[in-house]
Amino acid sequence: MEYFKGKSHEELVMYQNELKQKLEKFKGMGLNLNMARGKPCKEQLDLSNAMIDGSIDFSINIDYRNYGLLDGIPEAKKLFAESMNVLEEELIIGGNSSLNLMYDTLVRAMLFGTVDSIKPWSQYEKIKFICPSPGYDRHFGICEDLGIEMIMVPMTDDGPDMDRVEELVQSDETIKGIWCIPKYSNPTGITYSDEVVDRLASMKCAANDFRIMWDNAYNIHHLNNNGDELKDLLIACKKTNNSNRVYMYSSTSKVTFPGSGIAVMAMSKENADDVRKHMGYQTIGSNKINQLMHVRFLPTADAIEAHMMKHAEILEPKFDKVLEVLEREIGGLNIAKWNNPNGGYFINLDVMEGCAKEVVACCLSHGVTLTPAGATFPYGKDPRDTNIRIAPTFPPLEELELAIEVLATCIQYVAIHKILA
Repeated sequence: MEYFKGKSHEELVMYQNELKQKLEKFKGMGLNLNMARGKPCKEQLDLSNAMIDGSIDFSINIDYRNYGLLDGIPEAKKLFAESMNVLEEELIIGGNSSLNLMYDTLVRAMLFGTVDSIKPWSQYEKIKFICPSPGYDRHFGICEDLGIEMIMVPMTDDGPDMDRVEELVQSDETIKGIWCIPKYSNPTGITYSDEVVDRLASMKCAANDFRIMWDNAYNIHHLNNNGDELKDLLIACKKTNNSNRVYMYSSTSKVTFPGSGIAVMAMSKENADDVRKHMGYQTIGSNKINQLMHVRFLPTADAIEAHMMKHAEILEPKFDKVLEVLEREIGGLNIAKWNNPNGGYFINLDVMEGCAKEVVACCLSHGVTLTPAGATFPYGKDPRDTNIRIAPTFPPLEELELAIEVLATCIQYVAIHKILA
């Protein structure tokens, strides 16, 4: 912004007209470039084609085509216990969607409470969840759907603002949980520090049934060999006698096939037994054939790691391209800032205050679709209207470069419009 402030009114108007001509050129190209969601690209999906090629023996000791094994096949439990550093008895293998597992977790709490609840959550006049923001819009959507009030807490470079979190949870028994994406967080890309993990595990809560929804969706999604390390929250909770506090979630949605993966949740055995009790009425079990196919395709944690490096080889150039274009087009102008994550699926962009919605609208009108501004905050309301989530994974590299050029041009155009106004 300082760069633009150093220009005269006439110079700004002249540059704005140049930007307008550039945008008209983009519009004339009839672009239809979509970066609204963090979807794997075709090349990533092709990495797992071998899993469904050829024949498969459906039996080991049990014929997996038949009923049974409510919470997952033993081979899948062994694999994910190794990958998530938990005991097999602490695991439940679900269908393809970890979001489904999260939704069911909160519905059960609303209907029945948890193993530590004095009554079902729905019997309170109002219950609340802490929502570190910017965060994941689908988490916030679950709260809205279930009538859970959301309390926004800012994110820092280490994770949620823990001073604020601790202040809230120790004084209000109707605050029943917090949403967390602890590694390569959506959209900020940060990984929670050891201190934040320890404070989450040990903090005093007015609600004995306070729960941490630990959505570790990007735990193995590194962009290179310099991936972040995340401290184990379940172990930290056990050390502080709060083993029931956390529900951990993961999936293969961005490992193999998003629509046909495996979702997993891990927790204390007491929590897991409680979940299994209710699951027994809800289902006879998830797709065991799909579980078996995954285990045979990715038989060990080392095999998963090797497979994820193939993903990284596809994704790292895309992230590098976004950062290269942003730096080339608007670096040094002080009208936007962005992160450089070591993994995950997003680049977090903050533009001038009061400009995010206008930038996203400008991009849309010139053929580039982004996640709606405000979506990364509870109720879709970014209080400063600054945050934009960039999802670079799906478009081909050439299209991605063009999309970021459009974005950078819109950022400049909207910034000058605001300054002149």
